[in-house]
Amino acid sequence: MNGGEIILNRIKTDCDEAVKAIRLEADKSRDAVMAEADREAQSRVKVIVEKNEQKLRQTKTASLSRCELEIRNALLRQRRSEIDKTVGALLDYFLGLPDGDYFQAIYRLAAQLKGKSGEILLNNKDLQRLPQDFEGKIREAGLDASVSNTPADILGGFVLKSGDIEENMDFRALINARRDEIEDLINRELFEQ
Repeated sequence: MNGGEIILNRIKTDCDEAVKAIRLEADKSRDAVMAEADREAQSRVKVIVEKNEQKLRQTKTASLSRCELEIRNALLRQRRSEIDKTVGALLDYFLGLPDGDYFQAIYRLAAQLKGKSGEILLNNKDLQRLPQDFEGKIREAGLDASVSNTPADILGGFVLKSGDIEENMDFRALINARRDEIEDLINRELFEQ
């Protein structure tokens, strides 16, 4: 080997060692960058997972709340339906009473107006089936009233008219006036847990 080749070999060896050192340094830098990128990725994944878990918990809580609200609303609708049926059945019961029992109920209502006087208005059906001693029984109940020949627009019961004042003893009006009490009673009897 001559002097030029030795120098070239030496340069080549130095270059190879420099390239090897640069490559080692580059690999070390690459590994450090990759490790940092991995740590950053893991950190981001952790944040994303935590956010998604929190969102999932919130969604689950909101869904549960909505379900509970829907259940409560369905129960309230069912209660309302049952109360409406019961109130309707109560009105049907009074309207479907046999004549004797029906007019006994009218006399009891008249007793609630004891001491008052005026004109009793009945619906057309009741005017046609009126017992002969009706006015006498009304007076016995303490109500000084005569029966009007003009039919009232009511389902059952009566209206007492005293001048401009009317006492509405219509079964539907009486039931509606006491609806809150009826609902409370039905709720206690049917739905109390």
